Amino acid sequence: MCAAHTWGRQIQGLSCPCPSVTVDLPAMSIRIFQTDTPLADSNVLRLRDLLRAGTMTAAGEKNADVPAIVRDIIEQVQQRGDGAVVELTERIDRIKLKPSELRIGPERIRQAHLAADGEFLKLARRVTANIRQYQQHIKVQAPPDLVKDGRRLGVRYTPMDRAGIYVPGWKAIYPSTVLMTVVPAQVAGVWQIALAGPPTADGMNEMTLALAGELGIEEVYRIGGAIAIAAFALGTETIPAVQMVAGPGNAFVAEAKMQLCGRVAIDSPAGASEVLIIADETANAAHVAADMLAQAEHNPASAVLVTTWAALAAAVAREIEKQLPALPRAAAASNSLDNYSGIIVVPSLAAACDVANEFAAEHLQIITADNRSVLAQIRNAGAIFLGDDTPVPLGDYVAGPSHVLPTRGLARQYGPLSVNSFLKASSVLEYDPAALAADAADVQAFANYEGLTAHAAAVAIRLSGEPGSQTKRTTKITKNTKGTKNSGKRKRK
Repeated sequence: MCAAHTWGRQIQGLSCPCPSVTVDLPAMSIRIFQTDTPLADSNVLRLRDLLRAGTMTAAGEKNADVPAIVRDIIEQVQQRGDGAVVELTERIDRIKLKPSELRIGPERIRQAHLAADGEFLKLARRVTANIRQYQQHIKVQAPPDLVKDGRRLGVRYTPMDRAGIYVPGWKAIYPSTVLMTVVPAQVAGVWQIALAGPPTADGMNEMTLALAGELGIEEVYRIGGAIAIAAFALGTETIPAVQMVAGPGNAFVAEAKMQLCGRVAIDSPAGASEVLIIADETANAAHVAADMLAQAEHNPASAVLVTTWAALAAAVAREIEKQLPALPRAAAASNSLDNYSGIIVVPSLAAACDVANEFAAEHLQIITADNRSVLAQIRNAGAIFLGDDTPVPLGDYVAGPSHVLPTRGLARQYGPLSVNSFLKASSVLEYDPAALAADAADVQAFANYEGLTAHAAAVAIRLSGEPGSQTKRTTKITKNTKGTKNSGKRKRK
């Protein structure tokens, strides 16, 4: 019997030499199709476009015009500030608040920290140490200045003054996001860090508050979704505007960040969770199925397997059917598998890499006989997990890199949230008189070509010898082998 009928069901698009075989078994939850030209295949492109659209909805939710809804939220917050925030919170989250109740006081945060489970706090401290170590390791440092013939050219990195962190928590609770966002901001040296998350009847998720207390965050708001993003970006009477918004969320959060980008810096449009797995015949089908289900349970989410082995495709589909019923969140995972996932059989690992680069998934797993060789062909991915011993939950919780990653195919333009996301660069230029004189003719020539005569004059006046045009300058630029010191800290006024 051929691979298409291995489990008693013809796989969509998989060629079958035995069409007369008919076995009546239940339909699987995930689509499987085979193609020799994946980037020209309508099934592959349809799935890609569906994920890029950013309109995934959770089980039981109706499809919505996400951009229009978010646009309305932003306009209301911009026009009416706190009034819009409390009205929208009551309408969307079913929690009635006064503007004075939007911020959770420091004493309430302290109480949550004191009441937190001791083992949970020990776990959080171990994870925090991992995150801090990794973020310190990758923090960008200014190189020594480039010094040449009286010119000193350098770069300076300074942290954002104020950042707003969003921690989701509607369909599921994600206190780990507090660590994965706040710690990189702290390593960067951000002066003020504000936190927001969905409200509850008695305040906010207790674990989120406990971790805010653990990390010394005293500015916490009980505001959810796109409302929180808009309030952070635009500011209200109660919530001072931030320079940067960071943190994952649903389609509405990701869309709000996209619409407000420019008014405020964003980490990336981190929306509904995704995984794409490249696997060959060496992969363990049960492990691959478990990895797909680990993402699918987010609800909504996407799990895509790209494999060179048709037998693995069928085996993984069977394993999904086997493992799914045992999950407490089986209904949520099934929604993700039915609507936003698939298994693609391709002719080669090179073709699998083409699919991965086109999808530019949030999480990319590579489980093959030569993972590093496959890695060399990858250009677009949020986080890359190499080998069977490196499942995505390691990155979700303990490894050290942030789990806040671009979705919707936007790993083509964005990278993971990190300490460097909270840093901004400034170029530093310094010339001595001889260097100015040496470059003056080229500056004036370019300025005149562009018709910007005042640019040329700003250089010429310094060389003219007219009274007042020259001050006594004896500064001599010498090579600085240590570079410009940048601690990332400034004295507060």
